[in-house]
Amino acid sequence: MTAPPPPPEVDRLVADLFRRAAGRLVAALARRFGPRHLDLAEEAVQDALLRALQSWPYTGVPAAPEAWLYRVALNRGLDALRRAAVGQEKIGALAHDLAAGAAAGPPSIDDELAMMFMCCHPALPHPARLALTLKTVGGLGVNEIAAAFLAEPAAIAQRLVRAKKQIRDQRLPLEVPAADELPERLASVLEAVYLLFNEGYSAHDGDNPVRADLCAEAVRLTRLMLASPRTALPHVHALLALMLFHGARLPARATAAGDILLLDEQDRARWDRAMIDEAFRHFARSLDGPKTTYHVEAAIASMHAAAPAPAATDWRAVCALYDELMTLKPSPVAALNRAVALGMAEGPAAGLAALEALAREPALASYHLLPAACGAFHLKAGDCAAAAAAYRAALAMPCAPAERRFLERQLARCGGAGGRISA
Repeated sequence: MTAPPPPPEVDRLVADLFRRAAGRLVAALARRFGPRHLDLAEEAVQDALLRALQSWPYTGVPAAPEAWLYRVALNRGLDALRRAAVGQEKIGALAHDLAAGAAAGPPSIDDELAMMFMCCHPALPHPARLALTLKTVGGLGVNEIAAAFLAEPAAIAQRLVRAKKQIRDQRLPLEVPAADELPERLASVLEAVYLLFNEGYSAHDGDNPVRADLCAEAVRLTRLMLASPRTALPHVHALLALMLFHGARLPARATAAGDILLLDEQDRARWDRAMIDEAFRHFARSLDGPKTTYHVEAAIASMHAAAPAPAATDWRAVCALYDELMTLKPSPVAALNRAVALGMAEGPAAGLAALEALAREPALASYHLLPAACGAFHLKAGDCAAAAAAYRAALAMPCAPAERRFLERQLARCGGAGGRISA
């Protein structure tokens, strides 16, 4: 007889715990079992979450659910190690700790920090560092990571397998690096956390264009770094400010039906003003160090946060900030955003000219936002036929379901006959 599905409240609680606690639990178990048993730690946590779904509807949710999950996962891992007949000395120590109750406490901040830095060890290839951090610390699935990297899921799965093999073979340590190694390792950690936030802010998987849980997890991990004196650095404050500025807009970023709302369509009364205020405080604290891309992007986001209405946005200042960003870290996407800012500052013709110059950029050849931006400027200029052609080109490119619905609505605005909008 098939067991009934868990009540919705238990299902939601376990899903929430998976997002918030899975990384912490995996990090703590990897500390206990050793980094070479990272796969075992992940499997044990998955098993504990499954057992919670099966037992909590009948036994009730425990008073300390994360501690319950940790104990179940630890027992599962110990059993697996015993069956494999490896690590006998460590098993003995762990069994002693478990009997004494010492191993059942919550995972520590140091465990999570150490896991992030191990995933971003310089011995691992750069793409593998990011993928492993998103999977192990951020809790993203292979399909989600593949969407974030614009890659095939099978390629991401192989990347993860190879990274874990390197950890085992090279015995990479689970630790926060020494001061002389910290800057390079921290740069990869911050990049991975920012990718996690971006996947939540513009979700590539599923019908919903926003995944607030991923954004919240990225913010939590950044706060974790700021809670440690070793990683509480100005550019970490800048990254947190950037994410908070964007995160404050999440309540207004989509309709109840899951349709995307552009910046100038959003109800700014729904923006989280407390989050914006906190973002400005962290941005002020970030100014004590060298300027990074996170500083510039946070400054751009602050321009939008400070504008009470779309018409009040200082687009010339935004364009100048994109010029700074292109100096620090030029990229096709930054150039595209600069072209949009230029068009907003100087008019559709200027924006279209800048976008046209990017048309031969290989990295943007299948990027739907390039023709979509052209369509928006053509519409603003009153040329419906050109706008429709641009939106059709965008719809021919890969994009998420919510983005496709947005492009279809924009195409519908162009009208059936084409031509120009009368004055």
